[in-house]
Amino acid sequence: MSPSVRTPAAPPAGSSPTDSPPADADQPDAADLCLGGLLTAFSEPLRQLIVRRLAAEGEVGCGDIELPVTRATGSYHFRILRQAGWTHTRRIGRERYISLRSADVEERFPGLLPTLLKAAEADEVRRNAKAAG
Repeated sequence: MSPSVRTPAAPPAGSSPTDSPPADADQPDAADLCLGGLLTAFSEPLRQLIVRRLAAEGEVGCGDIELPVTRATGSYHFRILRQAGWTHTRRIGRERYISLRSADVEERFPGLLPTLLKAAEADEVRRNAKAAG
């Protein structure tokens, strides 16, 4: 972990980051997750990268995810993921922390997340191989 990375405050004992109130009102309830919305949001490679990172690392500060786009474009992609139901954003003071709603997605669509993560990784390997030559 680099020195500039903030460590989010831990949620209360026995809870997860997604148990905290959402920082934004546009996060759907678990029962309202829609397969089409999840798939549409996941279809963009940059958003796949964000979901894969959150799946691997857990909750991170929004500013700690380095993206090859402007801050405004990054915010747009975070919003798309949040509105589709992929992520949960919580606020502590001025800081915003984002986590993957893996339990909610798994409960609503069993097996979807691991299947998409595996497919996204395979797509990235193919893209990198094609770019290398």
